[in-house]
Amino acid sequence: MITLLSGMFINDAREYGNPEVRRAYGILCSIVGICLNVLLFAGKFLAGMLSGSVAIMADAFNNLSDVGSSLITLVGFQFAGRKPDREHPFGHGRIEYVAGFLVSMIIILMGAELVRSSLEKIMHPGRVDARGITFVILVASILVKVYIFFYNYLFGKKLDSAVMRATAMDSLGDVLSTSVVLISVGIVQFTGKNVDGYGGLVVAVFILIAGIQAARDTMSPLLGRKPEPEFIQRIHDIVMGHENVVGIHNVIVHDYGPGRVMISLHIEMPGEEDIYHLHDIVEEIEGDLDDHLHCESVIHMDPVDIHDENVNALRSEVELLVSQIDPGLSMHDFRVVWGDLHTNLIFDVVIPHEIPGNGEYVVRKIQEEVSRVHPGYQCVIKVDRDYV
Repeated sequence: MITLLSGMFINDAREYGNPEVRRAYGILCSIVGICLNVLLFAGKFLAGMLSGSVAIMADAFNNLSDVGSSLITLVGFQFAGRKPDREHPFGHGRIEYVAGFLVSMIIILMGAELVRSSLEKIMHPGRVDARGITFVILVASILVKVYIFFYNYLFGKKLDSAVMRATAMDSLGDVLSTSVVLISVGIVQFTGKNVDGYGGLVVAVFILIAGIQAARDTMSPLLGRKPEPEFIQRIHDIVMGHENVVGIHNVIVHDYGPGRVMISLHIEMPGEEDIYHLHDIVEEIEGDLDDHLHCESVIHMDPVDIHDENVNALRSEVELLVSQIDPGLSMHDFRVVWGDLHTNLIFDVVIPHEIPGNGEYVVRKIQEEVSRVHPGYQCVIKVDRDYV
């Protein structure tokens, strides 16, 4: 249904990286979710009233909370698509993450309330009268929620939407919880054992787990999460695909919301080439990053000597020494300043976050190893941290 509606109402529906297309999909999926969850709430509320089951009523109000979640998602996509302004020059894309966090809070609050009502039902069980229509409604609800899960998961992945992925996981939790309700009602109907309160409690636990997971997924980008390895690899492939690019390092991804990403990075280029020609190449790279990844970029060019055999030999030797100290270390921007009394080896070392401290031990260890092999050689080392 989403594919059919997107073809009818969304221009260039397969351009998932386009911010306008992305916003349109978010609004469309939210509206469909609102309509389906309203129908599910009405059906389960009726079934709960007829049967007197607290588990079914809990599941019904869980669907009502999903309506509120979809409304928040709808508003989030609408505001996230607003153009940059004077107060928000990087746009409003992070509103989508805030919307996703609000959705997760609603899920958690609903789960907590259902825990309370289920415990009350366990202590004071009431009569449950399951009917044929009750089973039909519950089975139909499971099928609808499976559909909602699949379209939110599919388009959440295509659009890289944290809020849609949170909605998908919530729907999967609803499938499990409604299945538990169906089983508990069946036990009541066919054995006479009233496990309705326990079924409601299991539903509440599923809801709480889904809410906590959704909160983690939406808070991470707000705090500044590490970019996906696939995204970094695409940056690397685009940059290294241009002439005269020797290496790439110091990649930093600034996430201002889906479709609003800025990149800063350093590239190594032959220092003896014409500076104007290298500048043209850098601008071509920035244009390609914008075309393929829909992001702005700032590139710093580091000149390196790639034709001096002595420098190349020293670079390889120092790289080996650095990797022997710790395989997680890497180096770049290697230069040599030759002198009569001593020779300076100037380079940067990237230290992963797994290595504690400010890098003093690593710098000292590299200097010791270089001095052991080449007495009179001194290292001038700048320490970088790995952001990807």
